Amino acid sequence: MSNKEVKAALKSAREAIRNKEYKEALKHCKAVLKQEKNNYNAWVFIGLAAAELEQPDQAKGAYKKAIELEPNQLLAWQGLANLYEKSNQTDVKGDLADVYQKLLELYESGDKQKWCDVCNKLVELYHQEKKYLEVAETWQKLIQMKQEEGAEKAELHQLWKKMIQLLKDSTQNQDDKTEQSLLTAFEHAVNSADTVPGEDHQNLYKDFIQCLSKFPHETARLEKACNDMMALYPTMSYPLEVLCLHFIQSGTLSEEALHCFSRLLEMDASSGPGIIGFGVKCLQEKKYKEAVKSLTEGLQKTTQCPAAWHYLAEAQMKIHKHRDAVLSCNQALQALGNPEGPSLRWKNLILQLKAEALIKIADMDAAEEAIKALEQIVDASSDPVVLAIRGQAYLNKGLMDQASKISQELLLSHPDLAESHALQGFIHYSQKNYEQAERSFLNAIERKAETAEYHQYLGLTYWFMSDETKKDKGKALTQFLKAAKLDSYLGSVFCYLGNYYRDIAGDKSRARGCYKKAFELDGTDEESGTAAVDLSVELGDMDTALSILNEVTEKASTGTAKWAWLHRGLYYLRTGQPSQAVADLQAALRADPKDSNCWESLGEAYLSRGSYSTALKSFRKASELNPGLVYSIYRAAAVEQILGKYENAIATYEQILKKTEDYVPALKG
Repeated sequence: MSNKEVKAALKSAREAIRNKEYKEALKHCKAVLKQEKNNYNAWVFIGLAAAELEQPDQAKGAYKKAIELEPNQLLAWQGLANLYEKSNQTDVKGDLADVYQKLLELYESGDKQKWCDVCNKLVELYHQEKKYLEVAETWQKLIQMKQEEGAEKAELHQLWKKMIQLLKDSTQNQDDKTEQSLLTAFEHAVNSADTVPGEDHQNLYKDFIQCLSKFPHETARLEKACNDMMALYPTMSYPLEVLCLHFIQSGTLSEEALHCFSRLLEMDASSGPGIIGFGVKCLQEKKYKEAVKSLTEGLQKTTQCPAAWHYLAEAQMKIHKHRDAVLSCNQALQALGNPEGPSLRWKNLILQLKAEALIKIADMDAAEEAIKALEQIVDASSDPVVLAIRGQAYLNKGLMDQASKISQELLLSHPDLAESHALQGFIHYSQKNYEQAERSFLNAIERKAETAEYHQYLGLTYWFMSDETKKDKGKALTQFLKAAKLDSYLGSVFCYLGNYYRDIAGDKSRARGCYKKAFELDGTDEESGTAAVDLSVELGDMDTALSILNEVTEKASTGTAKWAWLHRGLYYLRTGQPSQAVADLQAALRADPKDSNCWESLGEAYLSRGSYSTALKSFRKASELNPGLVYSIYRAAAVEQILGKYENAIATYEQILKKTEDYVPALKG
């Protein structure tokens, strides 16, 4: 076949393809290849015809042969791109990306529009594959091309916005380069907007700041973006809120941070981040109750702030609301999700605080939960303070051997650590080895004199120590006073001070003040509440006694606060108010239906009210629960006598006299 015939055969092949006679086209091409096996056009036409005949492997082979012959010719690359685009096979996407890359190279110096079309296709392909770095690099080439061509500012603005859209899903599994590309796109987009200030620009800025807040290491950029947006939109609270949350989450409370908190609250007094910020400021200033109030209020509005939950737990620990602190720590952990990087530090701090709170609750279940929390702390075994907390958890759980082992290890490895000696002190104290406990707590105080708990336990050690210190409780008093001075929220210390002033010093007035303070700090402390009421009665101050009892009964749910209902019921009984006495004594019995003395008192209240049948039932119930209550049996007989049930009354009197021959009321009856 001559050159002329080759050209004629290729022309016929082209005509056949145009007429969709693909098999005919293949015949012409094969004839050409017999003569010229490296004919580029013949291989391209075979690729085209085979693709249309749905023979993809043959088509691919033909195009690749053509490319091998002429790597910088467009036709075969275009044909291969079309073939891959139509393919349903997922494994060709990588090959298609390579083809697009080559087409970009070939179009670069010529057809700019086609270059842009291929560039768009390549970006779309990378986006489907979640190859965000490649998306970013390719789209930046497109923008660069447009800039070189002198594109309008508005067109470039739209391209930067499109880049943001393409990369916004990449923040979860971000690499540094992609992250920087996304942030660069935002910066260009906010700086190239036409109408500034304007609603679109405002929303774009908000998205930019929200994006920055996801990257903990971009703090300088975040602060700048927030300040720039505040300058443009001075009445908008959003950038200030983000900045406040950033300061809260970073754990650093500079003058700038405090200024931000107050500025935000001036702008919007109901802003969650602003109220949280104020709460953190209160915590820093040791105004713990105000801190708890503000942090709780702020977190109702802005729940997803782990650091704020941690600060709330910290404030709750300071006022010894340990169960509340555990709940706050759980909320903090929930808000953290699966932490990485700086968030991991927060997780460790929260878990440690949770364990400390659980140890203060001091029951076996809480100790078990504390151990589980400590197990989740990263590198816990290398932190001696965490180890000391674990030792206390073992002690609370009754695992003395494990607690002692940790204590011995800590004393060897960290003899200068107060917690090492304190743990040893707690172990000795629990075993009533008071002399050794004294030494340990003194060692702990020598290393950390500002810890109220160490002084409290040293005071308790002296309180329960030898006969000598039992007579002279002065040493215990000194330590209790130091503990109370260091921690004015430590209710249990005020209870022991009350015990000292009541039982040792005989100062009822001062004792009552201490018990009242202990009860105000811990409303569940029945011992202090009861003592405060009893001493108020003894001191003739019924108003104080009643105010304490009224406060408790107002807050009490059904079946609780028996002591308060009982005390107030007896007061009403003594002061001739039987109806109120009945109501209160019934409430006390809901808390403890098996208290025979309470049933006896209820009987008296009914009797005073003139409700004889119910009085009789109450006295009978009392004697049923406690057959030794002779007075209840006698009162039942007396009521039967009033009701005219003489035979029953006589039988009951005789029953009493069998047991107690000289029981005068029964003889009279």
